[in-house]
Amino acid sequence: MTFDSPDNTTTAHDEIDAAATAGPEGTLPGEDDQQAPGAEVIGVRRGMFGVTGTGDTSGYGGLVRPVTLPGSTPAPYGGYFDEIVDALRGALDAAGTRLETVLEKIVVFRGELTLHVHREHLVTVAQVLRDHPALRFELCLGVSGVHYPEDAGRELHAVYPLMSITHNRRLRVEVSAPDADPHIPSLFAVYPTTDWHERETYDFFGILFDGHPSLTRILMPDDWHGHPQRKDYPLGGIPVEYKGARIPPPDERRAYN
Repeated sequence: MTFDSPDNTTTAHDEIDAAATAGPEGTLPGEDDQQAPGAEVIGVRRGMFGVTGTGDTSGYGGLVRPVTLPGSTPAPYGGYFDEIVDALRGALDAAGTRLETVLEKIVVFRGELTLHVHREHLVTVAQVLRDHPALRFELCLGVSGVHYPEDAGRELHAVYPLMSITHNRRLRVEVSAPDADPHIPSLFAVYPTTDWHERETYDFFGILFDGHPSLTRILMPDDWHGHPQRKDYPLGGIPVEYKGARIPPPDERRAYN
């Protein structure tokens, strides 16, 4: 089949476009309805970069798509996902806590399992996922920040991809916080490797990780204003804040011990 075949209903270009825009903001209308009936539309994406009031030379100026987050997935989840959820439920029951209390929702989307955890229970869930013999998610692969300005009351998200070396399994833990109260418990005590990852997420998104041993900027200067990867951060037109920067003498520099 070629691009100019008259009987082509789905062209290779369509498939490439769909693959290139995969993810919550690139979800095609109706796609989530087939995979997660409880899908939530939190906004509408117009254009590729959110540019308004100027000429759009990207070729995507007419792009209009819903910003859709996957809804909760009902059990059974398939594969080893059911074993993970059952083991987590059993461990929490033994500790006197119900799974429904600590989790906001469980999502299986595009073949991946994500546990959406209420932020006040994040450390407890991470400890169980790391230590329970049937789980053993010993490795946290990092922390990713996400900013959804139109997701009222939960605009900031932190995503922790976890891996079990023992069982060769993967999952994601996701937690959200509102712009007005951007506090999330630090997982440094459970996964010390999150030290610099949480600092980077704080630097770029403004999420405050309570309990972190040294929550300071890691890439931007200490006196930088704002958090550059948030969706409401200006794209250009800001002063060059590095100009006139001063390196303090050794006895005045930041210490980490």
